[in-house]
Amino acid sequence: MSARGGEMDIWCSAGRTRGAALRAALRGWSPYRQARLLVQHGTADSAGTAGSAGTAGSAGTADSVGSGLHRARSFMVLATLLYRVSHLVGGFLVLTQHHLDGAVCWVVLGAAVLSSVLVYRGALSGGWFAARPVWLDVLFCGCVLPFVAVAWGGEREPAAIAWILLLGSSASATAAVTLERGWLGGALALLVAAHLTVCQTVGASAAVLGGDLNSMASSAVLAWVFWWYLRRQGQLLESANARALAAEAHKARYAERLEHHRALHDTVLATLTAIAGGGIDANTPLVRERCAREAAYLRRLIQRTADEEDHPQVGAALEEAVRSAESLSLRVTAQYHNLPEVPAEVAGALGDAVTEALNNVLRHAGTGHAYLTATGSPGRVLVTVVDRGAGFDPEGVVHGLGLRRSVHARLSEVGGRADVDSSPGEGTCVELRWPG
Repeated sequence: MSARGGEMDIWCSAGRTRGAALRAALRGWSPYRQARLLVQHGTADSAGTAGSAGTAGSAGTADSVGSGLHRARSFMVLATLLYRVSHLVGGFLVLTQHHLDGAVCWVVLGAAVLSSVLVYRGALSGGWFAARPVWLDVLFCGCVLPFVAVAWGGEREPAAIAWILLLGSSASATAAVTLERGWLGGALALLVAAHLTVCQTVGASAAVLGGDLNSMASSAVLAWVFWWYLRRQGQLLESANARALAAEAHKARYAERLEHHRALHDTVLATLTAIAGGGIDANTPLVRERCAREAAYLRRLIQRTADEEDHPQVGAALEEAVRSAESLSLRVTAQYHNLPEVPAEVAGALGDAVTEALNNVLRHAGTGHAYLTATGSPGRVLVTVVDRGAGFDPEGVVHGLGLRRSVHARLSEVGGRADVDSSPGEGTCVELRWPG
C-alpha cells in the first residue's frame, strides 16, 4: 500500500492535499472481502451454537439481526414471556377476588413481577437469556416464594397457593431453554423438592401434587423441544442462505472470467498471434505502441482481478473511457479500488466526464500521459484524472463547452460534483465525486 500511496503523491502534484485522502480510501477492504468475512463469521457462529446444544444462555450475541437463529431466540423469549405473564395475571385475579387484605400475598406477587422484569429485560435487550438471572428466578419464584406465602401469608389451602406454584412451571420453561442439561437437571430437582415440601405442608392431595409436578415437567419438556426445533430450522435456513450466496459468488466469478477471456482474446492474444505468425514486424512503432497499450490493459486487469474490487458497471464505463483515449495515442495509467454499485445513469455520467477530461489532456495539456484513479466506499465514488502537463490558471480561463457541459453539468445532473485544480506549469487534477 505504501508504494501505491507514493504513486498518488506524484500523480496529484497539482492537488497536493488529495494524496492523503486517496491513500486513506485505498486502505478500505473490497465489498466482496467484507461479504466473505461476514459469511464466514455467520457460519462459524452457527456451527458453534450447534455444538453447544445445552449452552444457549452463554451463546454469543453476534448473530446478525434477521438470521434464522436470531429469529428462533426472539420467538422463544416472547413465548416464555407470555407464559410468565399469564401466571402473573392469574395471580392478580386470585388476589383481587379472595385476598384483598392479604398484604404478604401482594408482596409475593410484587416480588414475582420484579424477578420476571429482571429476567426478561435482559433477554429482550440482549437477544437471549443470561444464565444468572434465570437461576435467581428459579430459586426465588419457584422455591422461595411458595414458602413465604405458606409461612407468613397464612395460606394453608392448596387452592390458595395454586397460582404461586404455577410460577415454578414458567421458571422451569425458561430454565429448559437457557441452562445446560446438567444444570437444568439440578434446577428441576430443586423445584420438585420445594413443591413437594409445600404441598405436603398444606396437605395437598396426590392429584393436586401430581398435577403441579406434571405442569412443571411438561413445561420444561415442551419448551426444550420447541427451542431445539426452532434452533434446528434456523441453522438449516442459515446454511441454505450461505450455500445460495456461495453459488451466486461462484456464478459471478465465472461470468467475470468469461469476460476477461473474451477481452484477452480480442486484444493481447490477437496481437501475439499476429506477431507469432510472422505477418507483421514487431519492431515497428505502431506495433510497439499497440503492445504498450495492451500491456497497460493487462496490468489493470490483473489488479482488478487480484483485488476483486470494482463493480462491473462503474469499471466498464471507466475502462471504455480509458481505451477511447488510448486509441488516440494517450497513455493512461489507471488504478481502480473498491468501486461500489451505483445507478446506471451515474456510471454513464462518470464515464462521459472521464472521457472529456482525458480529451482535454490530449488537446491542452501538452503531455502524452494521464493518470486515472477511481476509489469508493458503499454509496460513494471518487474519480480523479491527473496530468503533469502545462496546466492553467482556473481564475483566468473561461470554461469551454466540454468542461462545462460534459463534466460539470453531467455530474450535477446525477447529484455529483466536479472540481478542477490546476496552476501553470503544475499540471491539472480533475476530481469527480458522487454524491456531491
